Parts: sequence; structure tokens; C-alpha cells
Amino acid sequence: MYGGLASLARELEKEAWSGARYTVLLDENTFTHCLPALVSRVDALQEAEFIEVPVGEECKSLEVAAQVWQTLLEGGADRQAVLVCLGGGAVCDLGGFVAAGYKRGIRHVNVPTTLLAMADAAIGGKTAIDFGGVKNSIGHFYPAVLTVLEPSFLATLPQQELFNGMAEMVKTAAVADGELFRSLTAPDAQFSMQPMLLKRVARIKDSVVKADPYDHGIRKILNFGHTFGHAIEVYRGVPHGVAVALGMRVAMYLSVKKTGLVDEVYNAYSQWLASTLSAFGIPRATFTLKDIEQMLPLMHQDKKCAGGEVRCVLLQELGAAVIDVSVSDNEVRDAMLHL
Repeated sequence: MYGGLASLARELEKEAWSGARYTVLLDENTFTHCLPALVSRVDALQEAEFIEVPVGEECKSLEVAAQVWQTLLEGGADRQAVLVCLGGGAVCDLGGFVAAGYKRGIRHVNVPTTLLAMADAAIGGKTAIDFGGVKNSIGHFYPAVLTVLEPSFLATLPQQELFNGMAEMVKTAAVADGELFRSLTAPDAQFSMQPMLLKRVARIKDSVVKADPYDHGIRKILNFGHTFGHAIEVYRGVPHGVAVALGMRVAMYLSVKKTGLVDEVYNAYSQWLASTLSAFGIPRATFTLKDIEQMLPLMHQDKKCAGGEVRCVLLQELGAAVIDVSVSDNEVRDAMLHL
């Protein structure tokens, strides 16, 4: 379900939710900015309990997950319990992970509050925590029973946070819908209007996930830019969307070299990325060879890699992705230096 809070309120009145005991998982930001709207507009959640976790990626740890499990146990949550994840991608990741493990699995509902989570993290059933310094290294495939897209929450976001979501929207369009990609990256694209395209992006991701729920085949196209983006995110500590946007430029450069993507697409994306980062006040990223040497081990730890090789998703053309392309360390060095 991709309706808003009104749709969620109607859904939770149905017999299937009778006797459910709700717990809302949130962070400090969503407690302040989003919880009042949730409980005032969804009657079933007015008596829900709340568990607050740290803001951002810090919450995605085994220690925080254990604290949430302990709170659920102490509160008497049973198999009929429902965990409502109110937050960005980190809260949705953590909540799904917790729900998958608690009493061998309880229902969870994703109510994403950032454009990044609405476009990507809250859809598709991937749940994970970070472990051993590696992002998303432990997790499950455990879809939410409901995912709610409430556009009013986007009004609470700073401009740079909107860019994070835009990057994931552009990624989905790049691998599945060239027309949508051109619309999102056009020089005159209005960022204030992009959330109107959110459901279109959500439907694309949903269709890809349904075709490959366990990420063995076509779903891998949704990892475009992520092999490099995750390494940049961990190494530089930049927001996920910014890292993915940079990772996509690396992947497009390699696509020109290896899979036949035309220069015009790479050049147009490079120009869009530079101008958009500038418009949002995000500093340009450059990497020295020393930086790249320190990021290469992170790329080799990526879950898509195998046989000691970096493997990634590249493009033959917009809307036509190629999965599991082997890339040598020297090719990565060359592409990263071009950032």
C-alpha cells in the first residue's frame, strides 16, 4: 500500500488487525516532527507504545537492536505485536531487522519520513544493520506488511536531505526508465515538484522486487552506483544519497569504458550532478590515489563481489542495466580519480 496516513487509518480498522498491540519505533527527529501527525490521524495508534533510537546510521547496530528486543520483551509484546517504523531509511532498516528476529517474526509497518526512505529503503523488504565496520552486513529479506507514503512529511526535511532521496530516484530511473531519468535530470527540473514522481519510482522498484524478491537476478540492477557509493559513504562519512550519486558517476564512467554507454549520457549526468550539488550547497568530492587505496578493501567487502573481484552494475544504455560486471582495481582507480 502506498497511500498516506488516511489510508493507513482505514487499513488498521480492518479485522486483520484486531487485537494487534502497536509499538512505534522512532528517533528524536520523527518524535518531534512526525509522531503528532501519526497518532492524531491514525486512531489505532493513539495508545501505541514508543521506542526511541539514535538518529541516523548510529541506530543500525546489534547493540541498539538488542535494546529494542529487550524493551519489547519487557513490555510483553507477543506474536500479534506490530512494529511501526516511523523514520528514515535507518529506522526502517533497523525496524525490519528487529521485527524479523523477534519471536521468529512479527508484522511491521514502514512509515518512511524522508524522500530517501520513501524512494528506496522502505520498499522491497531488505532489512539490515551495520556490523564489523561494514554497512548492511547482517540482515534479512523481510518485507513490511504495509508501506505508507505520506507526502506531508517531506515538508519537514532540509534541502540537502531532499537531495539524498533525489539520488535514489535518479538511480531507479537510470536502470529502468530512461524517460523518467531525463525528466529528473533535465536542466530545468524543479526539485520542489519531484515528490510528485515518487509513486512512479515506488512502482518501478516494487515491480523489480516482485520479480526477484531475494536479489539473485534482476533485482541487482537496483544496486547501480552502490558498490562505489557505500565505500564513499563509509570512508568519507557523507550522506547515503550523496555517496550513491557519486557512485553512479563512477559506474557511468565505467559503463562508457566497458558496456557501451554513450558519452553523452555520462557527460549530461556529470553536469547535472555538479550543478545540483552546488545548488544544494554540498561540497564537491575529490579523491586522491591514497584515498582510493583505502576504499578498495571496502568495495571488496561489498555483498555483490565474488571471487576476490569487484563486481558492479553498469549500463548499456538508460533503462538497460548489466549486472555482475567484473571490474579490476586499476579500472576502479581510473574511474574514481575522474571524480
